[in-house]
Amino acid sequence: MIGLFLDVLDFALPILIMIFVGLVGTSVLVELGLMQKFSKLVSPIFAYTNLPETCASAFVVAIGSSVAANSMLSQAKNENCLNDREVLLCSMMNATPAYFRELFTYQIPIVLPALGLAVGGFYTFVFIVTAVFKILVIAVASKLFLKGDSCRAPETRSKEKVSLKTALKRAFKKESRIFLKIAGVYLIATTIIFILQEQGAFEIFSVLPLAELFKIPPETIIPLTSYVASPILGISLLGPMIHSGEITNVQAMIVLMLGSMFMLPIFAIRSQLPRKVAIFGTRLGVQIVAYSTAMSIFVRLVILLLLLNVAS
Repeated sequence: MIGLFLDVLDFALPILIMIFVGLVGTSVLVELGLMQKFSKLVSPIFAYTNLPETCASAFVVAIGSSVAANSMLSQAKNENCLNDREVLLCSMMNATPAYFRELFTYQIPIVLPALGLAVGGFYTFVFIVTAVFKILVIAVASKLFLKGDSCRAPETRSKEKVSLKTALKRAFKKESRIFLKIAGVYLIATTIIFILQEQGAFEIFSVLPLAELFKIPPETIIPLTSYVASPILGISLLGPMIHSGEITNVQAMIVLMLGSMFMLPIFAIRSQLPRKVAIFGTRLGVQIVAYSTAMSIFVRLVILLLLLNVAS
Protein backbone atom coordinates (compact mmCIF):
# COMPACT_ATOMS: atom_id res chain seq x y z
CA MET A 1 0.00 0.00 0.00
CA ILE A 2 2.88 2.35 0.81
CA GLY A 3 4.46 1.55 -2.54
CA LEU A 4 1.21 2.39 -4.32
CA PHE A 5 0.97 5.69 -2.45
CA LEU A 6 4.55 6.58 -3.42
CA ASP A 7 3.79 5.76 -7.07
CA VAL A 8 0.74 8.04 -6.93
CA LEU A 9 2.79 10.88 -5.44
CA ASP A 10 5.55 10.40 -8.03
CA PHE A 11 2.99 10.61 -10.82
CA ALA A 12 0.79 13.35 -9.35
CA LEU A 13 3.21 15.87 -7.83
CA PRO A 14 4.53 17.31 -11.13
CA ILE A 15 0.95 17.78 -12.34
CA LEU A 16 -0.14 19.41 -9.09
CA ILE A 17 2.79 21.81 -9.31
CA MET A 18 1.69 22.78 -12.82
CA ILE A 19 -1.89 23.28 -11.64
CA PHE A 20 -0.72 25.49 -8.76
CA VAL A 21 1.47 27.55 -11.09
CA GLY A 22 -1.45 27.87 -13.49
CA LEU A 23 -3.84 29.09 -10.81
CA VAL A 24 -1.44 31.57 -9.24
CA GLY A 25 0.01 32.71 -12.57
CA THR A 26 -3.42 33.39 -14.02
CA SER A 27 -4.45 35.28 -10.90
CA VAL A 28 -1.30 37.40 -11.12
CA LEU A 29 -2.06 38.26 -14.75
CA VAL A 30 -5.57 39.28 -13.74
CA GLU A 31 -4.27 41.47 -10.91
CA LEU A 32 -1.80 43.14 -13.28
CA GLY A 33 -4.49 43.72 -15.92
CA LEU A 34 -2.70 41.76 -18.66
CA MET A 35 -5.31 39.11 -19.48
CA GLN A 36 -7.24 41.10 -22.09
CA LYS A 37 -4.01 42.04 -23.86
CA PHE A 38 -3.04 38.38 -24.19
CA SER A 39 -6.41 37.44 -25.66
CA LYS A 40 -5.88 39.84 -28.58
CA LEU A 41 -2.84 37.84 -29.72
CA VAL A 42 -5.01 34.93 -30.88
CA SER A 43 -8.15 36.83 -31.80
CA PRO A 44 -7.89 35.81 -35.52
CA ILE A 45 -8.26 32.13 -34.52
CA PHE A 46 -11.45 32.89 -32.60
CA ALA A 47 -12.92 35.42 -35.02
CA TYR A 48 -15.26 32.86 -36.61
CA THR A 49 -16.39 31.23 -33.38
CA ASN A 50 -18.68 32.18 -30.52
CA LEU A 51 -16.07 31.25 -27.94
CA PRO A 52 -15.70 33.90 -25.21
CA GLU A 53 -12.70 36.18 -24.89
CA THR A 54 -11.61 34.35 -21.76
CA CYS A 55 -11.16 31.25 -23.92
CA ALA A 56 -8.76 33.15 -26.19
CA SER A 57 -6.69 34.17 -23.19
CA ALA A 58 -6.58 30.59 -21.93
CA PHE A 59 -5.56 29.38 -25.40
CA VAL A 60 -2.45 31.58 -25.23
CA VAL A 61 -1.55 29.98 -21.91
CA ALA A 62 -2.24 26.51 -23.39
CA ILE A 63 0.57 26.99 -25.90
CA GLY A 64 2.88 26.56 -22.93
CA SER A 65 0.74 24.38 -20.65
CA SER A 66 -2.76 23.03 -21.11
CA VAL A 67 -2.98 22.29 -17.38
CA ALA A 68 -2.32 25.94 -16.55
CA ALA A 69 -4.85 27.02 -19.18
CA ASN A 70 -7.53 24.72 -17.79
CA SER A 71 -6.82 26.02 -14.30
CA MET A 72 -7.54 29.47 -15.71
CA LEU A 73 -10.89 28.27 -17.12
CA SER A 74 -11.75 26.75 -13.75
CA GLN A 75 -11.12 30.07 -12.08
CA ALA A 76 -13.31 31.88 -14.61
CA LYS A 77 -16.08 29.31 -14.07
CA ASN A 78 -15.88 29.76 -10.29
CA GLU A 79 -16.33 33.50 -10.81
CA ASN A 80 -19.42 32.82 -12.98
CA CYS A 81 -17.66 34.18 -16.05
CA LEU A 82 -18.11 30.92 -18.03
CA ASN A 83 -20.93 28.38 -18.12
CA ASP A 84 -20.46 24.61 -18.51
CA ARG A 85 -20.80 24.56 -22.30
CA GLU A 86 -18.23 27.31 -22.70
CA VAL A 87 -15.81 25.56 -20.35
CA LEU A 88 -16.26 22.26 -22.21
CA LEU A 89 -15.50 23.75 -25.62
CA CYS A 90 -12.72 26.01 -24.34
CA SER A 91 -11.01 23.12 -22.55
CA MET A 92 -11.05 20.98 -25.69
CA MET A 93 -9.66 23.93 -27.65
CA ASN A 94 -6.87 24.23 -25.06
CA ALA A 95 -5.76 20.70 -25.96
CA THR A 96 -5.06 21.50 -29.62
CA PRO A 97 -1.73 23.39 -29.23
CA ALA A 98 -0.24 20.19 -27.77
CA TYR A 99 -0.61 18.50 -31.15
CA PHE A 100 1.59 21.12 -32.80
CA ARG A 101 4.11 21.14 -29.92
CA GLU A 102 4.52 17.41 -30.39
CA LEU A 103 5.61 17.94 -33.99
CA PHE A 104 8.94 19.18 -32.61
CA THR A 105 9.17 17.15 -29.40
CA TYR A 106 7.85 13.76 -30.54
CA GLN A 107 7.01 13.41 -34.23
CA ILE A 108 10.16 14.79 -35.89
CA PRO A 109 12.83 13.58 -33.42
CA ILE A 110 11.30 10.16 -32.58
CA VAL A 111 8.58 8.98 -34.97
CA LEU A 112 10.11 9.94 -38.32
CA PRO A 113 13.53 8.30 -37.70
CA ALA A 114 11.92 5.17 -36.23
CA LEU A 115 9.22 4.57 -38.85
CA GLY A 116 10.74 6.17 -41.93
CA LEU A 117 9.49 9.03 -44.05
CA ALA A 118 6.41 7.29 -45.48
CA VAL A 119 4.92 5.70 -42.35
CA GLY A 120 6.31 8.33 -39.98
CA GLY A 121 5.02 11.11 -42.19
CA PHE A 122 1.61 9.42 -42.27
CA TYR A 123 1.57 9.19 -38.47
CA THR A 124 2.44 12.88 -38.20
CA PHE A 125 -0.28 13.71 -40.70
CA VAL A 126 -2.85 11.90 -38.53
CA PHE A 127 -1.90 14.10 -35.58
CA ILE A 128 -2.33 17.28 -37.62
CA VAL A 129 -5.66 16.10 -39.07
CA THR A 130 -6.90 15.31 -35.56
CA ALA A 131 -6.02 18.80 -34.33
CA VAL A 132 -7.65 20.51 -37.32
CA PHE A 133 -10.76 18.31 -37.03
CA LYS A 134 -11.15 19.18 -33.35
CA ILE A 135 -10.77 22.90 -34.02
CA LEU A 136 -13.41 22.76 -36.76
CA VAL A 137 -15.85 20.76 -34.60
CA ILE A 138 -15.36 23.16 -31.68
CA ALA A 139 -15.87 26.18 -33.94
CA VAL A 140 -19.11 24.75 -35.37
CA ALA A 141 -20.34 23.70 -31.91
CA SER A 142 -19.67 27.18 -30.56
CA LYS A 143 -21.84 28.67 -33.32
CA LEU A 144 -24.62 26.20 -32.61
CA PHE A 145 -24.64 26.19 -28.82
CA LEU A 146 -23.09 29.46 -27.61
CA LYS A 147 -24.57 32.93 -27.82
CA GLY A 148 -21.22 34.66 -28.10
CA ASP A 149 -21.98 37.33 -25.50
CA SER A 150 -20.26 35.84 -22.47
CA CYS A 151 -18.10 37.96 -20.18
CA ARG A 152 -14.74 39.20 -21.32
CA ALA A 153 -11.35 38.23 -19.99
CA PRO A 154 -11.15 39.36 -16.38
CA GLU A 155 -9.72 42.71 -15.52
CA THR A 156 -8.14 43.93 -12.32
CA ARG A 157 -10.59 44.68 -9.58
CA SER A 158 -9.29 48.20 -9.21
CA LYS A 159 -7.89 50.82 -11.51
CA GLU A 160 -4.72 51.56 -9.50
CA LYS A 161 -1.44 50.08 -10.58
CA VAL A 162 -0.49 46.91 -8.72
CA SER A 163 3.10 45.86 -8.11
CA LEU A 164 4.22 42.33 -8.93
CA LYS A 165 4.86 41.65 -5.23
CA THR A 166 1.33 42.75 -4.29
CA ALA A 167 -0.15 40.75 -7.18
CA LEU A 168 1.69 37.61 -6.02
CA LYS A 169 0.49 38.03 -2.42
CA ARG A 170 -3.12 38.44 -3.54
CA ALA A 171 -2.85 35.49 -5.91
CA PHE A 172 -1.42 33.13 -3.27
CA LYS A 173 -4.06 34.14 -0.76
CA LYS A 174 -6.90 33.78 -3.25
CA GLU A 175 -5.86 30.54 -4.95
CA SER A 176 -4.47 28.47 -2.05
CA ARG A 177 -7.89 27.21 -0.93
CA ILE A 178 -8.95 26.39 -4.50
CA PHE A 179 -5.69 24.52 -5.11
CA LEU A 180 -6.04 22.41 -1.95
CA LYS A 181 -9.51 21.32 -3.08
CA ILE A 182 -8.25 20.44 -6.57
CA ALA A 183 -5.19 18.61 -5.16
CA GLY A 184 -7.36 16.49 -2.87
CA VAL A 185 -9.67 15.40 -5.67
CA TYR A 186 -6.76 14.74 -8.04
CA LEU A 187 -4.89 12.55 -5.55
CA ILE A 188 -8.03 10.51 -4.80
CA ALA A 189 -8.85 10.06 -8.50
CA THR A 190 -5.26 9.12 -9.37
CA THR A 191 -5.12 6.59 -6.51
CA ILE A 192 -8.31 4.94 -7.76
CA ILE A 193 -6.89 4.70 -11.30
CA PHE A 194 -3.65 3.14 -10.02
CA ILE A 195 -5.57 0.59 -7.94
CA LEU A 196 -7.69 -0.35 -10.98
CA GLN A 197 -4.54 -0.72 -13.04
CA GLU A 198 -2.99 -3.03 -10.44
CA GLN A 199 -6.15 -5.15 -10.49
CA GLY A 200 -5.89 -5.51 -14.27
CA ALA A 201 -8.99 -3.47 -15.06
CA PHE A 202 -7.45 -2.07 -18.24
CA GLU A 203 -6.88 -5.53 -19.71
CA ILE A 204 -10.40 -5.32 -21.14
CA PHE A 205 -8.83 -3.20 -23.88
CA SER A 206 -7.34 -6.28 -25.55
CA VAL A 207 -6.21 -5.73 -29.13
CA LEU A 208 -6.04 -9.42 -30.05
CA PRO A 209 -9.67 -9.95 -31.17
CA LEU A 210 -9.56 -6.82 -33.31
CA ALA A 211 -6.19 -7.73 -34.76
CA GLU A 212 -7.58 -11.09 -35.86
CA LEU A 213 -10.64 -9.39 -37.34
CA PHE A 214 -8.54 -7.13 -39.57
CA LYS A 215 -6.17 -10.01 -40.46
CA ILE A 216 -2.97 -8.13 -39.81
CA PRO A 217 0.27 -10.19 -39.95
CA PRO A 218 0.87 -12.31 -36.83
CA GLU A 219 4.33 -10.78 -36.33
CA THR A 220 2.73 -7.37 -35.72
CA ILE A 221 0.78 -8.56 -32.65
CA ILE A 222 3.70 -7.81 -30.30
CA PRO A 223 4.31 -4.22 -31.48
CA LEU A 224 0.55 -3.65 -31.63
CA THR A 225 0.06 -4.81 -28.03
CA SER A 226 3.16 -2.89 -26.94
CA TYR A 227 1.85 0.27 -28.58
CA VAL A 228 -1.29 0.17 -26.43
CA ALA A 229 0.89 0.12 -23.30
CA SER A 230 3.54 2.51 -24.64
CA PRO A 231 3.40 4.16 -28.09
CA ILE A 232 7.16 4.74 -28.12
CA LEU A 233 7.82 1.05 -27.40
CA GLY A 234 5.35 -0.04 -30.08
CA ILE A 235 6.90 2.31 -32.63
CA SER A 236 10.40 1.07 -31.73
CA LEU A 237 9.33 -2.54 -32.35
CA LEU A 238 7.43 -1.73 -35.53
CA GLY A 239 10.24 0.27 -37.15
CA PRO A 240 12.62 -2.64 -37.87
CA MET A 241 9.76 -4.65 -39.41
CA ILE A 242 9.10 -1.82 -41.86
CA HIS A 243 12.74 -1.30 -42.78
CA SER A 244 13.37 -5.05 -43.24
CA GLY A 245 10.30 -5.46 -45.47
CA GLU A 246 8.52 -7.91 -43.12
CA ILE A 247 5.36 -5.78 -43.40
CA THR A 248 4.24 -3.22 -45.97
CA ASN A 249 3.81 0.47 -45.24
CA VAL A 250 0.03 0.13 -45.40
CA GLN A 251 0.07 -2.78 -42.93
CA ALA A 252 2.23 -0.69 -40.58
CA MET A 253 -0.24 2.20 -40.87
CA ILE A 254 -3.13 -0.15 -40.03
CA VAL A 255 -1.27 -1.38 -36.95
CA LEU A 256 -0.65 2.19 -35.82
CA MET A 257 -4.30 3.14 -36.20
CA LEU A 258 -5.51 0.02 -34.37
CA GLY A 259 -2.99 0.56 -31.59
CA SER A 260 -3.84 4.21 -31.12
CA MET A 261 -7.59 3.50 -31.09
CA PHE A 262 -7.06 1.20 -28.09
CA MET A 263 -4.36 3.32 -26.48
CA LEU A 264 -6.45 6.52 -26.42
CA PRO A 265 -9.11 5.32 -23.93
CA ILE A 266 -6.43 3.98 -21.58
CA PHE A 267 -4.47 7.22 -21.79
CA ALA A 268 -7.65 9.22 -21.24
CA ILE A 269 -8.67 7.23 -18.15
CA ARG A 270 -5.21 7.08 -16.61
CA SER A 271 -3.83 10.51 -17.40
CA GLN A 272 -6.51 12.93 -18.60
CA LEU A 273 -9.47 11.96 -16.42
CA PRO A 274 -7.88 12.65 -13.00
CA ARG A 275 -6.67 16.07 -14.18
CA LYS A 276 -9.97 17.15 -15.67
CA VAL A 277 -12.02 15.85 -12.74
CA ALA A 278 -9.72 17.62 -10.27
CA ILE A 279 -9.94 20.92 -12.14
CA PHE A 280 -13.54 20.93 -13.39
CA GLY A 281 -15.40 18.44 -11.18
CA THR A 282 -16.63 14.93 -11.96
CA ARG A 283 -19.49 15.60 -14.40
CA LEU A 284 -17.81 18.25 -16.52
CA GLY A 285 -14.40 16.60 -16.33
CA VAL A 286 -15.76 13.29 -17.61
CA GLN A 287 -17.63 15.04 -20.43
CA ILE A 288 -14.52 16.88 -21.59
CA VAL A 289 -12.41 13.72 -21.63
CA ALA A 290 -15.14 11.64 -23.31
CA TYR A 291 -15.84 14.11 -26.13
CA SER A 292 -12.18 14.82 -26.81
CA THR A 293 -11.22 11.13 -26.85
CA ALA A 294 -14.21 10.24 -29.03
CA MET A 295 -13.17 12.80 -31.64
CA SER A 296 -9.61 11.46 -31.72
CA ILE A 297 -10.85 7.87 -32.11
CA PHE A 298 -13.29 8.93 -34.83
CA VAL A 299 -10.48 10.42 -36.93
CA ARG A 300 -8.42 7.25 -36.60
CA LEU A 301 -11.42 5.04 -37.40
CA VAL A 302 -12.10 6.95 -40.62
CA ILE A 303 -8.44 6.73 -41.64
CA LEU A 304 -8.35 3.03 -40.71
CA LEU A 305 -11.34 2.30 -42.96
CA LEU A 306 -9.63 4.14 -45.81
CA LEU A 307 -6.45 2.11 -45.28
CA LEU A 308 -8.39 -1.14 -45.26
CA ASN A 309 -10.01 -0.16 -48.51
CA VAL A 310 -6.57 0.49 -50.02
CA ALA A 311 -5.22 -2.80 -48.64
CA SER A 312 -8.05 -4.80 -50.12
